[in-house]
Amino acid sequence: MGLAIFFLLSGCTSVRRIANAHLKDEALKNSFHGFKVLDTKTGKTVYDLNGDSYFTPASNVKIVTFYSGTKLLPKNIPTLSYAISNDTLFVEGTGDPTWVHPYFQDSTAIKWLKKQGNIALCLQNFQEDRFGLGWAWEDFDAHFSPEKSPLPLFGNVVTMSNIDSLKVSPVYFTEHVSLKDMARHRDEFFNHFYLEPTAQDTLTVPFLTSEALTKKLLESVLEKEIVLSDHFPNTEKRTLYGMETDSIYKHMLLVSDNFLAEQLLLSASSTFSDTLYTEKAITYMLEHHLKDLEQQPRWVDGSGLSRYNLFTPNSLVQVLQKLYAEVPEERLFNIFPLWGASGTIEKWEDPTVEPFIFAKSGSLGNNYNLSGYLRTKSGKLLIFSSMNNHFTVPSSQIKTTMYSMLKKIYESY
Repeated sequence: MGLAIFFLLSGCTSVRRIANAHLKDEALKNSFHGFKVLDTKTGKTVYDLNGDSYFTPASNVKIVTFYSGTKLLPKNIPTLSYAISNDTLFVEGTGDPTWVHPYFQDSTAIKWLKKQGNIALCLQNFQEDRFGLGWAWEDFDAHFSPEKSPLPLFGNVVTMSNIDSLKVSPVYFTEHVSLKDMARHRDEFFNHFYLEPTAQDTLTVPFLTSEALTKKLLESVLEKEIVLSDHFPNTEKRTLYGMETDSIYKHMLLVSDNFLAEQLLLSASSTFSDTLYTEKAITYMLEHHLKDLEQQPRWVDGSGLSRYNLFTPNSLVQVLQKLYAEVPEERLFNIFPLWGASGTIEKWEDPTVEPFIFAKSGSLGNNYNLSGYLRTKSGKLLIFSSMNNHFTVPSSQIKTTMYSMLKKIYESY
């Protein structure tokens, strides 16, 4: 027992020495940093610097959205709610983001709806603004900022290219695309898009959502007319389920997809409420599954786009502890992305070591955070949260410092 305590203390001392040295790096001067490390086997804190201080978490919020999904969503995502009244099938969205999505291309609901007769689409269960609290208004045409909606189609984005000829998806927008070099890729309040005539890359631009547009896009993929309804019948409501949520979580975390994160929280709210509402999902989680967090966060969206969000390293470590305790390890590390010196990666890049960091990054201007799991060379599993706010150097310098620190911890603990 004495020998075990000795090795534990020497390991903690080693981590403390490594962390202290790296956190004094020139790149980290004149900015704010927090670093919390916990040993999963002992449950003891190995290192703590500003663990109880609040930081802007950026996309580290997606870790909490992932955890919310594991608590509120079933194995397969609710893809639509429906009820039958007389000879009409009434349908309402559940927030499922995967309908003919550019990456997932899920057609579960489309195939099912094509077999039905009269269809009435009701979109009155959505009580949200198209953007989240604290989102940057100037990002309206940025690929990472699609609007939220109750029944999103095509990921709520237009995909355009003009390499050999003009290709637009969904094709509905083809006549709305102009080959013209403009400062913006879309008019702010109209679905008119601009693509440079000589562009050699595929461009993804959010479109302006509306009930009328959702109806038209759905009609185009169903190849039949439907009607919009302002009411849902007061009869038994049933649910159709779509693709497995783990696939959505994995892609959301790997590419830090804001749209998927926002829609997952909306979909989570559909499992206990008739209204799709981000705040309801957040409030439910904070009052139930996250009520024991040492520092209650200010949490306003699913993606971390908002600078209103505030989390502490302690809180993120606690959420990661919950995930590790409640999700089988093989499943968890299949969903969580790898992280290296260049950022989040699909394949491990450092030839000198086996993959050892499974973590989610989060970045906004002047902020870079990383929270997740570290498997040490000796086989121990650590949970950590490194939060770095208000720096003015390139984020690549922060990443390099963090990777060097984590690799030395991997080698010594």
